[in-house]
Amino acid sequence: MKIWIAGADGQLGCALNDMAKQYQPDAEIINTDIEEVDVTNLNQVIDFAKEKRPDVIFDCAAVTNVGTCEESPEYAYKVNAIGARNLAIAASKVQARILLLSTDDVFNGIRQVPYHEFDETDPMTVYGRSKLAGENYVKEFAHDHFIIRSNWVFGRGSDANFVNQILKAIETKTELYISDDQYGSPTSANALAAFMLKLINTEEYGTYHVTCSGVCNRYEFAKEIVRIAEKDVRVIPVPTRKAEYCSARPTFTVLDNFLITVLGIHKMPTWIDALEEYMEQEYKR
Repeated sequence: MKIWIAGADGQLGCALNDMAKQYQPDAEIINTDIEEVDVTNLNQVIDFAKEKRPDVIFDCAAVTNVGTCEESPEYAYKVNAIGARNLAIAASKVQARILLLSTDDVFNGIRQVPYHEFDETDPMTVYGRSKLAGENYVKEFAHDHFIIRSNWVFGRGSDANFVNQILKAIETKTELYISDDQYGSPTSANALAAFMLKLINTEEYGTYHVTCSGVCNRYEFAKEIVRIAEKDVRVIPVPTRKAEYCSARPTFTVLDNFLITVLGIHKMPTWIDALEEYMEQEYKR
């Protein structure tokens, strides 16, 4: 199997490369970032796909910073929507399957009940709207597709994720002011990548919600990071508007892993177990 990872320099791209050694040991991995293949350039994407002839394309290329998306909506749509479209078109031309990583931000977060795959989308941010547009393009142009929505992903390869921000902060700070009104399911990039690499061996095409099990708010998440790191740092709960390391976004976008449970495809670890494993590998070593 030949696998093309577009956006390979991000945390999920790193995780896919790490986990492929276990879940796709015989696969040829083709890694590109935007400097090597600009996903916003259709001709460049198609030419690369025709040259390499991948069996599977992972679309991990995205603008994920909520603030950046709000400040530069054209850029957000160009990468998150048009980029996904271009990769989907290329996939169809070389008969490849495509897997798009999407987000919980396609929901409005107003209700206090986890969202499953059949709930109506209603994004409230440019980030969420641009990712939903990317989903729709993939559905339109790629017949054999998987769309994976996840939540609060953390892993190596990104200083911007919440875990790595907190780990950096507690090296110098004694107090952290963290939001207690945003809820989600922290998800290990490695656990997510393992599922994705198993899924591509199937024909279970469609949209899936995939997060680690369990729910917490940002404050509880930070407390757990500090506990595992064994640091004497006080974590103080505050509203989002007063919080550090937290963008304004929907307050409750917990995802229900409904389909993978119903279909018996996969069981994700708890977020606490996944966090402990990540920190053991990346922080305590």
